[in-house]
Amino acid sequence: MGGKSMYKTKQREEMLEYLESVQGKHITVSDIKEYFNNKGNPIGTATIYRQLEKMVDEGIVTKYIIDANSPACFEYVADDEDHDKEVCFHCKCEKCGKLIHLHCEELEEMQGHLKDEHEFRLNPMRTVLYGICSECENKQKQG
Repeated sequence: MGGKSMYKTKQREEMLEYLESVQGKHITVSDIKEYFNNKGNPIGTATIYRQLEKMVDEGIVTKYIIDANSPACFEYVADDEDHDKEVCFHCKCEKCGKLIHLHCEELEEMQGHLKDEHEFRLNPMRTVLYGICSECENKQKQG
């Protein structure tokens, strides 16, 4: 039983190393699974979910739920002291599904305005603006 626990700890360390290497990016469980499969070191989906949820509970990873049709995204934030204080905005392309992670002063001002003037606090897990990305817009213009 001790070996099994040690194995899970090793997987957790490897996952943390990977998440640190992609800090600032949104990662899905599929991304993590693919990364480790390509490395020749597969990790089970249930293990990935379990470890990510533990990391979310510990505050070192943030979980974003974009919508009911998209997988949850995770972001490594352990070195970001302000990660609980700010809302992270996202743009999602309705054509290709691309997710754009935004840190924008104007949107932060809007967040403050909503809180101060309308007594409304945005849910940081659900801050998605829908539209069309420039790549899909260009394809649409050309087609």
